[in-house]
Amino acid sequence: MAQSNGTEIRTFGDPVLKSAAAEVTNIDGKLVTLTEMMFKVMYEAPGLGLAGPQIGVQKQIFVYDVDDEGPHVLLNPVIVESSGEWVYDEGCLSIPGLYVEILRPKNVLVRGLSLDGNTVEIEADELLARLFQHEIDHLNGVLMFDRMLPDQRKNALAEYRLLEQKPQSSEPIHLRLT
Repeated sequence: MAQSNGTEIRTFGDPVLKSAAAEVTNIDGKLVTLTEMMFKVMYEAPGLGLAGPQIGVQKQIFVYDVDDEGPHVLLNPVIVESSGEWVYDEGCLSIPGLYVEILRPKNVLVRGLSLDGNTVEIEADELLARLFQHEIDHLNGVLMFDRMLPDQRKNALAEYRLLEQKPQSSEPIHLRLT
């Protein structure tokens, strides 16, 4: 999915999405420029979050903007704790048009670095917790298909293949956990 700024969101089947990203070891002007471009791509898509691998950057970085809290960047994130369960319709910019009910922890504690190099810990629940889990999965080469039950994955892959053959303006497909 090409964006107007020339950056392409990598989609399912691109091998970069199945590879683990390297830690960010140098926070500099290039990284700041990268995050600015990532926000533009994310907003244009539109999406709530975007991980480096989704645009072919194999670095542990993601940007996000949920619930009008303003844009944020997280580097080298890890989930420190998780609890509870929450089923929610999950979508992905790298699997456009498909939304699938996926069970994930409802609450997470995430630790990473801010763009200024400071360690941050963020407690999140529901949508923000899901976003963190989803974007961290991208950094580890895991897609939402990998989080599905076997029958659900089979159905989702079949529906996605059908979606790929339809015009981009087609209605999204929502699959349930049945």
